[in-house]
Amino acid sequence: MHQHTLAGEIIHKGMGLHSGVNTSVRILPAEPGSDRYFVRVDLPNSPIIPAKIATVNQTVLSTQLGIDEVYVRTVEHLLAALSAMGVDNARIEIDGPEVPLLDGSAQVWTDSIAAVGLMSQSFGDESAPIVIKEPISVYQGDAFVCALPSPETRFSYGIDFDVPAIGNQWYSFSLSLNPEDTKNSFVTEIAPARTFGLLHQIEYLQKSGLIKGGSLDNALVCGADGWLNPPLRFANEPVRHKILDLVGDISLLGKFPVAHFLAYKASHNLHIQLAEKILEFC
Repeated sequence: MHQHTLAGEIIHKGMGLHSGVNTSVRILPAEPGSDRYFVRVDLPNSPIIPAKIATVNQTVLSTQLGIDEVYVRTVEHLLAALSAMGVDNARIEIDGPEVPLLDGSAQVWTDSIAAVGLMSQSFGDESAPIVIKEPISVYQGDAFVCALPSPETRFSYGIDFDVPAIGNQWYSFSLSLNPEDTKNSFVTEIAPARTFGLLHQIEYLQKSGLIKGGSLDNALVCGADGWLNPPLRFANEPVRHKILDLVGDISLLGKFPVAHFLAYKASHNLHIQLAEKILEFC
């Protein structure tokens, strides 16, 4: 069996969406079988936080990983890029509490991964893929996310917002699990989709101690009269970004199950609940 890691290092700096803190991220090649993991190099003894479902400790408007008092927040875009592009093993060094939002999408990460390339690694521990044989689902009101039996790994998402510029949107995307795929559709169809928010919610979120680093440069903002900072990269950019979040959250399983992930009006919390249920039943 072969795994892949980066063929070089990647460095990016920027502000965290919720903390407003500037951090630097350095992504390095890692040993076979070591998986993807974060290292808080700003803290004594550089504590390690594995990018696993077991370390998720908060899901309010982002996914946060932590062990005891050590954490790293808003990991989903970076992890989506690494996992969808076939990076099995990566050491992610960060000097603060939150991954930089950059332009609000995963495009900077995917561009950087493509630029340094991947290195194949021999790995003798070949474990069977996770195959969903029966539907697994979680619900909250009319919101849900489920994993359905499927011959391929596919992500389908629906959103419904009471603002005309967004409204009801659906998108479906098939994830190629071949790291040698030079036409990876994740890179072109999902990674460029930016995070978005509603104008009437911004003041409340800021008073709640959230989105301190949010701006019109790193997030799309939608009001009753339309987008404050067009143009969009896709007509349905918001729902594509929700798929980006889901890919990042499901990647915390370590590898993508063979399943059709179907979500509607879901959240990071529901994404993680589904992943936990998959671990329980599979």
